[in-house]
Amino acid sequence: MDDTVGTECGVFAAIDFKQNPIFPYIYWGMRAQNHRGHQSHGFLTYDTKFNVHRGLDLIPKIKASDIPRWLSRLPGHVGIGNVRYTTSGRLNKEALIRGTQPVTVETDKVKLALSFNGNIVNTIRLKKELCKTFPCFSYDCDAELICRNLAVELMQGQDLHSAVKTCINEVEGAFSVSGITHEGELFAFKDPYGLRPLSTGCNPEGNICAFSSETVGFDINGFDHGFEIQPGEFVKAVEGNFERKQIVVPKRKALCAFEFAYFARPDSKLNGSYVYEVREGFGKNLGREYADIVKNSDVIFSLPETSDDAAYGLHEETGLRWERGTRRHRYVTDRAFILLSQERYSTINRKLNIVDHRISGRNLILVDDSIVRGDTTRVVVDKVRKFGAKEIHLFITFPRIIGPCFYGIDMATYGELIGSTKTPEEIAKIIGANSVNFQSIKGFVKATGMKKEDLCFGCATGEYPTPLAQRLANWMRKRFESGHKETGRLYEIDVENIT
Repeated sequence: MDDTVGTECGVFAAIDFKQNPIFPYIYWGMRAQNHRGHQSHGFLTYDTKFNVHRGLDLIPKIKASDIPRWLSRLPGHVGIGNVRYTTSGRLNKEALIRGTQPVTVETDKVKLALSFNGNIVNTIRLKKELCKTFPCFSYDCDAELICRNLAVELMQGQDLHSAVKTCINEVEGAFSVSGITHEGELFAFKDPYGLRPLSTGCNPEGNICAFSSETVGFDINGFDHGFEIQPGEFVKAVEGNFERKQIVVPKRKALCAFEFAYFARPDSKLNGSYVYEVREGFGKNLGREYADIVKNSDVIFSLPETSDDAAYGLHEETGLRWERGTRRHRYVTDRAFILLSQERYSTINRKLNIVDHRISGRNLILVDDSIVRGDTTRVVVDKVRKFGAKEIHLFITFPRIIGPCFYGIDMATYGELIGSTKTPEEIAKIIGANSVNFQSIKGFVKATGMKKEDLCFGCATGEYPTPLAQRLANWMRKRFESGHKETGRLYEIDVENIT
């Protein structure tokens, strides 16, 4: 993928009705989803009180000798976990620590813990309202807004169903949530568009019920897959099963299309299909859509690892040889988004190794999942050129990104997106390629097996499923085209009265 673009976050939650320690399942469920968030991680268990561990960076490895210490620190038969990439709140180290999930609220009347995946659009209004009940509330992540919003409703005497219903109606944005009540109940719910994935699973014996952002969280624990939670649906884990209630009528389904292209692990299932099979379909589509380029090309290369499946599909469709001539250095982990431009180039260059003898004098198709800012792509193309490639044609599985995301992908402004102002031909010239070829939205949708109206393509079409996000996008676009300087995440300003 072009550049380091993150999504907030990954969720795993489970309850063992035989009262066995749940932490090992939470740990492995989150380890399987660490790709969804590298900045911080957290675990929470419940045994009449909330027991919490939070840390920065990747989930740590646990030595065998340390297992008793972890189990004593995180006792209880119910728990939730989270990995996070920050798309809201401040980015300094102190704020990252404070914003690490799961989050909790504990008052005289309410104890509540939540793990959250998504991004909220109307943050300022919600914060103003919450400050009436929590005067010292310091906002560090969107999960806090959801947690405190629910707490307010529960403190006013609403039951959990009613509190969640009120919350869903008051919050705009993407939110897939799992939580634990003061009674140890495990529950989950989604926004009325279902923008972020969240599904259910159980162990074969039926005594452990779980929620996970991706199905790989179940696979690693040996759990059976259950069902995908629907937009606006509330689900509570009960012994051996789940209680389901559609508490808000769905506006429409709008699953983030980027989950298929980049975020989800290839061995996860979305909409009943393995992601790797969908990505193979992307490659086949590109082969058909750009047959003239394929005809004059010698070899397929891919930028591992999210593009490998698409490259294989392209190979199957066209018969063109796919060379595994690029390798990513797995342990070069410096995050490119925090580096200066010169350091960024150096780090990107170190992350990717290219087998040069397979390139010299040949016409290459280079498969990637997306182009966002163009920095990484420019470095890769330059590196391939230096190894003697005759022609370089980029095949991109995700359609051209022309606008920001308000739902949990760290693409906040028009100015940072190369596709917002440049045509594919102009992008090719800037990055040094012979051509840049994006998969069509029609082809993308066909490969997913879903309907176009059931996917969110806001960043590729400028049409957003939620009303405030659409108003904000239109306002931002006008300001950008008028020459106003963009200053970061504009959805975190007071946007209620924009026109």
